[in-house]
Amino acid sequence: MKQRIDKNSAEIANQTMKLRKTSKKGTENRPGGALINLPEVTRMTVTVVTDNYSDAIRPDVSITKRYRSGPGESIHAGHGLSFYIETQLNRKSHAMMFDYGPDAYIAVRNMELLHIDPGKINSFGLSHGHLDHWGGLVGFLRHHRDRILPGTPLYVGPETFAHRYSVNLTTLVRTDIGRLRKKDIESLGAVEIREIKEPTEAIPGCWLTGDIERVTEYEKGTPTLLIKRRGKVERDFMMGEQGLVSNVKGKGLVVISGCAHAGIVNTVKHAQKMTGVERVHAIIGGFHLVNSPSDLISKTMADIQAMKPDYVIATHCTGFEAMAAFAKEMPDQFIINTAGTKYTFDS
Repeated sequence: MKQRIDKNSAEIANQTMKLRKTSKKGTENRPGGALINLPEVTRMTVTVVTDNYSDAIRPDVSITKRYRSGPGESIHAGHGLSFYIETQLNRKSHAMMFDYGPDAYIAVRNMELLHIDPGKINSFGLSHGHLDHWGGLVGFLRHHRDRILPGTPLYVGPETFAHRYSVNLTTLVRTDIGRLRKKDIESLGAVEIREIKEPTEAIPGCWLTGDIERVTEYEKGTPTLLIKRRGKVERDFMMGEQGLVSNVKGKGLVVISGCAHAGIVNTVKHAQKMTGVERVHAIIGGFHLVNSPSDLISKTMADIQAMKPDYVIATHCTGFEAMAAFAKEMPDQFIINTAGTKYTFDS
C-alpha cells in the first residue's frame, strides 16, 4: 500500500515498528510490588475527540484548550467517547487513539476540525466492546488507511468482539447493541489486532491497564448489560475492559477510562498498584454512574476524594447526578468536559 511521505514519516514509522511486539519493556527495576516500571513523561496531552456534551463558549481553565466553533466548523458531540493522546518522553513525542465514538463521521470530521494528523498515530487502543466506543473505528481506519502504517497495533481486551445486549429490568425487553467484527478490521489491512490481559505499553510513557482487578465492595457492574457466550446470553461484567495510565514527572498518575464498567475507583486503584505510584494527578473519562443510586455515587465520591487527585474530569456515561455531585463536593478539582477539549499535563 502506498504511503504518503512527510518529514516525520521515518520517525513515526520507527516508533510504530517498536510497538508491533507486545512490550515487555519497563518490567525491570520496578518499585516494590508494582507490575511495571512506568517512566515519567515530561508532558502528556489528552484531546477529547468526542463526548456526549459540547459547549463552544465555556471558558478555559489552566489545563484546557476548548474548541471554539466557527462558520461551518462545529464540533460534533454524540453518545460516545474518543481520545487522542500524546506523550513526551526523552524529548520524543508519541501518539495514540483510544476509543472512537459512536460513528465514523464524528471521529473523522472532529479530527479534521481539531487539526490532528492520523499519520502521527503510533498505536490504537479500545477500552471495551460497546458501540459508543467502537462505532467509529472501522470507518475511521478505512478513511485513513493510506496514512496508517500497516501493522500498527490495535490493542483490545478479551471479549471485545462478542455480541452484546442491554435489557430493561422492568419490562425485560432486550435491546441488541451489536458487535464489532474482527474480520471487518482485518480486511482493511491497516492495523494488527493484539488482544491483551496484562499491563501493556501502548506508546512510550502510556500503558494499558490489562484486565482491571475488582477490589471495592460496591462497584459490581451494571445488571442491564448482557453478553453472548457460547450461544448463551448472560450477565456481562466487562472483565476485559482496559484503561490507560501515564505518570507525569513531579505530578503523578493520569488515569484514563472509557466507561469504567469495572468501577472508576477500581480502575484508579489498579493503576496505582500496577505502577507502584500512589499520587494521582488526574482522572479523566467515563465513570459509568449514570442512573446509579445516590449511595453508590456517595461511596465513589468518598474514595475519589481520599485519593486527592488534582483534577477530576468526568465524561460521557458519568451521568448528570454524579457530575453535579463532583462539582459540589470537589469544586477545585472538577472540570466539566466538552467535546474537542485538549488537556495539557506538564511536569
